[in-house]
Amino acid sequence: MLTSIEGRVVVVTGASKGIGKGIAKVFADRGAKVMLAARGTEALEATAAELTAGGATVATHACDVSDWASVQGLAAATLETFGGLDVMCANAGVFPQVSIAEMTPEDWDAVMAANLRSAFLCTKAVLPVFAGKPGGRVVLTSSITGPVTGFPGWAHYGASKAGQLGFLKTAAIELAKVGATINAVLPGNVMTEGLDGLGEDYLATMAASIPLKKIGSVADIGHAALFFASDEAGYVTGQTLVVDGGQILPESLEALD
Repeated sequence: MLTSIEGRVVVVTGASKGIGKGIAKVFADRGAKVMLAARGTEALEATAAELTAGGATVATHACDVSDWASVQGLAAATLETFGGLDVMCANAGVFPQVSIAEMTPEDWDAVMAANLRSAFLCTKAVLPVFAGKPGGRVVLTSSITGPVTGFPGWAHYGASKAGQLGFLKTAAIELAKVGATINAVLPGNVMTEGLDGLGEDYLATMAASIPLKKIGSVADIGHAALFFASDEAGYVTGQTLVVDGGQILPESLEALD
């Protein structure tokens, strides 16, 4: 049983859907005050309405996580709305699939900005807040793709997610000076809106390649983020947690027979 996070202020970027929405719900269900951030306001407000209907305390802020002024605005809005900021879940990211042969330099830069630059900006934005109150937490949403595995069409995505972990190591040392921690969750295949249209046969094949024989849920990732944000994880920093049902373990599909 983790120490209650009730009343703490949590920012979740990319919170309008998918893993971000799942992370936000896990924290909100446990009484945290959650600032939901995303670029698209319509989906963001729909998520806020859904969580509020369940009794959650949430607010919203439109934010482009690749833009420094926008991220600073997010931190300022959170402080103004809730009077503090305890946890930054830097989750927002993009994953367009395109081969290296077809990828443009602009394609590469856009993914790096949304996934890697954003991790730096979100961390930088909370440093002044954390400096005045030890116990701050940054939780990055990375991926098994890049740090552990590869997949055609995701060279830029994989590089950005591996880059997050390189950033993580030094950031952990620097955040430790103000009594804060930073860690990363590495999801495997997770059931989100992006998988809805792939069909049951495809999803069954995907699940069959995972030792636990099922695709993960967004709540699975939220629970991992919750651990990193807890008092119990106060001595854990610069670390990663793979949440993939054992997906990366078999050296071949035959190992699962």
